[in-house]
Amino acid sequence: TTNSWEEIKTEGIDIIIAMDISTSMLSQDLKPNRLDASKKIVIDFIKQRKDDRIGLVIFSGKSFTQCPLTTDKTAVVNLFNDIEYGYKMIDDGRTAIGDGLGTALNRLKASKTKSKIVILLTDGENTSGKISPLTAADIAASDSMNVKVYTIGVGTKGMARSPIGIYSNGGFEYDYVEVKIDEKTLTEIANKTGGRYFRATDNESLEGIYNTIDELETSEIESVRFNTTTEKFYLFSLSALGLFLLSFILKITYFRGIN
Repeated sequence: TTNSWEEIKTEGIDIIIAMDISTSMLSQDLKPNRLDASKKIVIDFIKQRKDDRIGLVIFSGKSFTQCPLTTDKTAVVNLFNDIEYGYKMIDDGRTAIGDGLGTALNRLKASKTKSKIVILLTDGENTSGKISPLTAADIAASDSMNVKVYTIGVGTKGMARSPIGIYSNGGFEYDYVEVKIDEKTLTEIANKTGGRYFRATDNESLEGIYNTIDELETSEIESVRFNTTTEKFYLFSLSALGLFLLSFILKITYFRGIN
């Protein structure tokens, strides 16, 4: 009789989320603003990625790692909730998209997984940094890295109510400002690395983008089939041995008496 079963092995994906936290992320074209909307939607995305390692990079004028790659989703979510805008965490007033992507790639360089991705979200143009966004994209696309980059430009088309100054009490002065996103560069980054560029103009479209990425990037599942065979021939062998012993005993006892 042969019995079979399958052992399922799941290999997760290593994902770095690189997020712009410049003060412009407080613009209110997403509700309540770009930053808080992004945090909520990304946290929902993180909770769905059960088999993946996830890390977090934040950038504005500079970039740094908020959370290294980990399977501890609670830790990632807590660190994501700790993110604040601009100068409260990092050099503000400029946007270093290339540095943000470069820092994300640095967190992935030791990864041994087959699938590695960066989700890069920004609401502006590259105005600072030590590495250009397209140079970082070339590194991501290299054979040694092989990292796919999904880029997201967040902001409405046209004008958005945005912070333009800060009062002495710490509150912001708002006015309507033209939304300028370097879609050409973000599209080129995605194309170079095999990813996709998305534009999020409101909460619903941003949520839809993360749902799309979630569907595109599924964990690899490997099925390994094992067979185990239980041999039954020993039952016949035991029966034959029993008959042999019985005949031998009869031969030296009962049949000898007859002779």
